[in-house]
Amino acid sequence: MIRTLSVARTFVASALIATVATQPLWAWGRDGHMMINRLAMQYLPADLPGFLHTTAAFDTVQYLGPEPDRWRGKTEDELSQTQAADHFIDLEYADLAEVPCASTLPGCVDGKALPRKRYDFIRALAVAQAAHPSLPLQPDKVGMQPWQVEEVWQRLKVDFREYRALFAAHQDTAPVQTAILFDIGWLGHYVADGSQPLHTTIQYNGWTGANPHNYTTDHTIHAQFESVYVTANIKPSDVAPLVAASHPEAITDEWTSYLGYLHHTNTLVDDTYKLEKSGGFSGAGTPEAKAFTEERLAAGAIELRNLINSAWIHSGDPVDEYHGPQ
Repeated sequence: MIRTLSVARTFVASALIATVATQPLWAWGRDGHMMINRLAMQYLPADLPGFLHTTAAFDTVQYLGPEPDRWRGKTEDELSQTQAADHFIDLEYADLAEVPCASTLPGCVDGKALPRKRYDFIRALAVAQAAHPSLPLQPDKVGMQPWQVEEVWQRLKVDFREYRALFAAHQDTAPVQTAILFDIGWLGHYVADGSQPLHTTIQYNGWTGANPHNYTTDHTIHAQFESVYVTANIKPSDVAPLVAASHPEAITDEWTSYLGYLHHTNTLVDDTYKLEKSGGFSGAGTPEAKAFTEERLAAGAIELRNLINSAWIHSGDPVDEYHGPQ
């Protein structure tokens, strides 16, 4: 039986690698996304609403981990093309669209920062494109990942606020609980994408340009690392202790915090290629590759856990009610 499963797994892995050049690139694959979402839920602080601490909630959010990748088929081409950029951000290019900011603002470094609003970033990219006409600085080429995270996080915060109001009024909270679980599952997908180094770089699937370290130029590293290797070698029980050892955080400025998370992930691009070059992601790989992959999966779960916690906390902040266009 073990031999049969091994042969089947090898066949599937080979097929996945062979088709990666023509298939959308899915960070972590199904197994990694489900793992990150479930672990984030399992290690939420105890003082969050009780419905989040149930097996049913764990199962739902776990199932939803790969959901945005289910929207990437050719049958629904408009949906696939429109939301594809939400899965990645090429920081080498995105940082060319930084705009001036007040030095006292969080995240303002050397007087510049990425715009917080999606359309402001798109306009800034257009300016950067004019300054760098040889670079592909269109939004769908550069990626929109942090803006998608920010917007879905804000949806979650809104639904938590609605939950608070209904609960305080002793009204039925079941419908908004459904919305909250969907928000978390949806958010978790993109947060997980952000922990995969190859989703933060122009070097997303084989090295391009100057290559002094002779990293692979084959279009196989992406799927080999995040899908084939993870499925074959990483179990939730390997990652859980890393998540359990971290303490939940209450994030004050989620935008700046998340950009810091992405930039840290981006510092690990070279390490990913080095591990591939040493055979770290081939077959059973190496202990170094296993530890690296576990840390990246745990980083995704921890970041998601902290964003869920912070959305709950900030849902209790005072708000100006919306009364329509002014």
